[in-house]
Amino acid sequence: MKQSTKVPLVRIVKRDSIAVWRAWIIRLIGLALALAVSAIIIYAIVHLNPLKVYSAMFDGNFGTEKRSWVTLRDIMTLLCIGIGLAPAFKMRFWNIGAEGQILAGGIATAAVMIYCGKAMPTWELLIVSLAASCVAGALWSFIPAFFKANFGTNETLFTLMMNYVAIQLTSFFVALWENPFGSNTVGIINQQTKAGWFPSIFGQQYVLNIAIVLALTIFMYIYLSYFKQGYEISVVGESERTARYIGLHVKTVVIRTMIISGAICGLAGYIAVAGSSHTISTSTAGGNGFTAIIVAWLAKFNSFMMILVAALLVFLEKGAIQIASQYNLNDYASKMITGIILFFILGSEFFTNYRMVFRSVKEAN
Repeated sequence: MKQSTKVPLVRIVKRDSIAVWRAWIIRLIGLALALAVSAIIIYAIVHLNPLKVYSAMFDGNFGTEKRSWVTLRDIMTLLCIGIGLAPAFKMRFWNIGAEGQILAGGIATAAVMIYCGKAMPTWELLIVSLAASCVAGALWSFIPAFFKANFGTNETLFTLMMNYVAIQLTSFFVALWENPFGSNTVGIINQQTKAGWFPSIFGQQYVLNIAIVLALTIFMYIYLSYFKQGYEISVVGESERTARYIGLHVKTVVIRTMIISGAICGLAGYIAVAGSSHTISTSTAGGNGFTAIIVAWLAKFNSFMMILVAALLVFLEKGAIQIASQYNLNDYASKMITGIILFFILGSEFFTNYRMVFRSVKEAN
């Protein structure tokens, strides 16, 4: 007796490929649905005009010239970390330690500013701080990379634990450098002389932040797309066995790539300390090391796509803060809107990778 196999009504099939314009249409549909659902939630819970709420979100980001520059600064900081994570993630090395690598770079930058602030001119301090932050971040990422490459340790747990070590190390230096004594903070470093601070360019404080990160964005795109080392990262990410078969030294690729990843994350610490806060604390990374994982993953490791994703995430965060203060909303209500929008955006990525196949009449019979 022939056994019949019932075909399901809907099947999910992985796409072989998708045109860029189709992928963007799917994402735009996801964003439109997110805004529509958020509008319903806003009106249902707080009885506010959704358009006014969205306008307030825009105002929170770009309502004044100062807000616009701070928004750009925060986008660049998040983008820098995402760029740092991209090569490691493309190699399928799950670097969850960006927070620690940022703090390591920030500590190195603060140390140079504090101990060399009176001995070097600012331009020299900036160069030495940059080098020190990159070395510190690279060292912090080298440790888990070495153990992964040689002993097969779990990089996710190792890099995560390194974050906690970095937090405690930062607490130690904050206590060592506290100013004024007993404040449990470092305070603004070189507040009078501004030694080691990023200089203003064209009258704007954050132009150098933007220039450094945009240069890194271009470099990382070229590095991953056209350099031999970028090709090696892709091969190791696809299959270590294949990489060994074609003659690649996998251990070298893993360690080298993680050193680059950590150095760029350390550079983000340099930008945060020398180009923004001018101090160091356990909150210098501010959770950006984890948020940048979303940036790198959603952009599929394309550094130019990361600009858009980082901009969206910063826009949502600052917009949520603005509507919470402007309309006296509970902080959870504003974050719920952000969560809904992110949910739909992440959901749209599913449909760029998979498609739904409905059962035909012939298959049903």
